[in-house]
Amino acid sequence: MSRSLFRTKPIPELLAETAESGHALKKTLRSWDLIAIGIGCIVGVGIFVLPGVQAAQHAGPGIILSFAIAALACACSALCYAELAAMIPVSGSAYTYGYATLGELPGWIIGWDLILEYMVAAVLVSTGWSAYFVNLLNNLGVHLPQKWVASPWDKAPGIINLPAILIVLLLTALLIRGVKESSRTNMIIVLVKISIILFFIVIAAPHINPQNWKPFMPFGFKGVMTSAAIVFLAFVGFDAVSTVAEETVNPQKDMPIGIMGSLLVATVLYMAVSAIMTGVVYYPKLGVADPVALVLNELHKPQASMIISIGALAGITSVLLVLLMGQPRIFFSMSRDGLLPETFSRVHPKYKTPVTTTIVTGGIVALASGLTPIDVSSELVSIGTLFAFIIVCSGVILLRYKRPDYRRPFKVPLFPALPAIGALLCAYLMISLPLVTWLRFLIWLAIGLTIFFFYGRSHSRLDRVGKEV
Repeated sequence: MSRSLFRTKPIPELLAETAESGHALKKTLRSWDLIAIGIGCIVGVGIFVLPGVQAAQHAGPGIILSFAIAALACACSALCYAELAAMIPVSGSAYTYGYATLGELPGWIIGWDLILEYMVAAVLVSTGWSAYFVNLLNNLGVHLPQKWVASPWDKAPGIINLPAILIVLLLTALLIRGVKESSRTNMIIVLVKISIILFFIVIAAPHINPQNWKPFMPFGFKGVMTSAAIVFLAFVGFDAVSTVAEETVNPQKDMPIGIMGSLLVATVLYMAVSAIMTGVVYYPKLGVADPVALVLNELHKPQASMIISIGALAGITSVLLVLLMGQPRIFFSMSRDGLLPETFSRVHPKYKTPVTTTIVTGGIVALASGLTPIDVSSELVSIGTLFAFIIVCSGVILLRYKRPDYRRPFKVPLFPALPAIGALLCAYLMISLPLVTWLRFLIWLAIGLTIFFFYGRSHSRLDRVGKEV
């Protein structure tokens, strides 16, 4: 029994299933699309909020160093993702890699948790999108009734959050039409977002006062590391690139470029914005929800502040689009493996997209975002993402020794040190999370294990064909 729980799925079989009639996704994405998808999910509210808050509370101007350290931790995991995505260009991200390297049960555990993590993140982002959208309308003199822009459990309660529901449904419809169409939309939004960030850099950089960077680490190096652990989650999103590996024209070449390229661009932008914020405004003043706008207001540029608000809205939209794109593909892969009902791996006959899982994901997220207050969803920290990173880093090490014969178009440098460092850093951050996060993780895991043992294990494709590797 124990052996069957840890049976792995052969990589040749994983690759063969991607060409099956009725379960094959359309290959249309290239490296620039992948970089845009990564940036779309990484660079969102984080760049407009986290640098200021963390500078004021923990790091001071040392927040620049915090982002560099967090980026280094992510880079170890990102390199491992790049190796596995190039070697196993199949939808499902860490779920698929876990299934191929560690076994069916570990694969199920990470896939099940990623389903929750992506959906909870999408709920959080959609409610945040609604708040920015309503605020922008208010600034333009358009005021929506409170009852239609808030959940019944918000501090200022309403009936339902309609803007949050509508943006989720709109993006869900776009995703059903096709990944290429969705990617083009994301590309446009990303270009707008980066343009506005560069606009902020150009406007604010000439006003930097180096005296504001003294002392550089007012809370000591411990404060810098505390901020690094927190802003680590601002980089989460590059893993969404791997969920569309199966829809990439040349995944062996383009996956590493997309993953590492998006992480590099995000790191440069985060560090540049952090340096400018703390250089223009003394760090204790930055502990607000909109520090970028604060900087521009300090410079007496209210019109520029309005433009930044539009950039924040664009940033949140691209994050939401990529989250709604990634989660259904994990769902889709688990269904194609037989661990969830077959209907969830149905592909749209015309658009060749995972239509059922996209509709189910969009429906659940829309309903939850309309009724869930933002502070509730924000409490559900991405413990599953860190767990996924540990699985991926461990999987690279395991596969190198277990199957050295597999072709690897891209290899993690400094093996095995970098994968090991990546796994240890993620484990350290994981055990630093609060108890309530672990309780949520364990409850969701218990539900998932029940489904696995009562349905997934007996319906697994590996079980049906009697293969045990």
